[in-house]
Amino acid sequence: MRFFVRRGIFYLVTLWAAITINFFLPRMMPGDPISALIASKQGQITPEQAESIRVLFGLDNQQSLWQQYTSYLSQILHGDLGIAFSQFPTPVSMIIKDTLPWTLGLVGLSTIIAVVIGTSIGTYIGWRRGTKADIVLPITTFFSSVPYFWFGLVAILVFSVTWHIFPSSKGYQPGLVPGWSWEFISSVLWHGALPAITIVLSSVAGWILGMRNMMVTVGSEDYVTVAQAKGLPERRVMVSYAARNAVLPQISSFALALGFVVGGTLIMEMVFSYPGIGYALFQAVQAKDYPLMQGCFLVITLSILIFNLIADIVYAFLDPRTRQEG
Repeated sequence: MRFFVRRGIFYLVTLWAAITINFFLPRMMPGDPISALIASKQGQITPEQAESIRVLFGLDNQQSLWQQYTSYLSQILHGDLGIAFSQFPTPVSMIIKDTLPWTLGLVGLSTIIAVVIGTSIGTYIGWRRGTKADIVLPITTFFSSVPYFWFGLVAILVFSVTWHIFPSSKGYQPGLVPGWSWEFISSVLWHGALPAITIVLSSVAGWILGMRNMMVTVGSEDYVTVAQAKGLPERRVMVSYAARNAVLPQISSFALALGFVVGGTLIMEMVFSYPGIGYALFQAVQAKDYPLMQGCFLVITLSILIFNLIADIVYAFLDPRTRQEG
């Protein structure tokens, strides 16, 4: 019980620190949204109009930094993330509500596919080590060292520019009304295919290597040797004895990977102009939109902390040694 209490306190303190950094970091950036707006209008806004806009957005410096900080904490406790400057008067929570499902759907599903494929292939080549199956290793090593954005650019060049198979950007065909019609769903799948393939190819190699290495380690354990000595079918020994124990670190890694689903593909969404929360964060940074930046960072931070906590709890049940008092 003490283990879970300590972990809970640790994550609460971490959350407070993340929220505090989330508040101060945007304000340490040079410029502000009004200056960016004035620069974009090229002298079309008078100083009086600029001052009125500052008052409207609450940037007239009437409050001290401490007052702004306490007000920000109070707003978060009440579920109010503020109004997006760049999309005034749309609430930040509404923008996150519209963009988060795109990221969860695309990146979450792609991550699950990569884990299943990677774990399955890693199980086989780890069990069949020393055979022709090892030819997969240099290929996976290459793919694991290549970042998302490089794959994305190559995929756009080959499948969008050269062969015109998939669209190069956006989440669905412009002009369509979002809904549950087959026309819209098929357009979403068509536009999401290329980013999904990019994510799977970029991440599956890590899962293959991780599972393969664990299978090699577990394969020399006594209980595997005993199962083989009993004459059990090779497939049963591989799946029920070796893979069943080798997959435990994969489970905790999967929980951690889910935490990075929300914010881990910012560059991918930028490359494909995909309407997820990463692309919304990129637009907020460009516009110096403090509330939207803080809202996106907060959601990303919460997702990482929540899934890290889940990973700790799952691993504590899988391996009771982690709960022992130090």
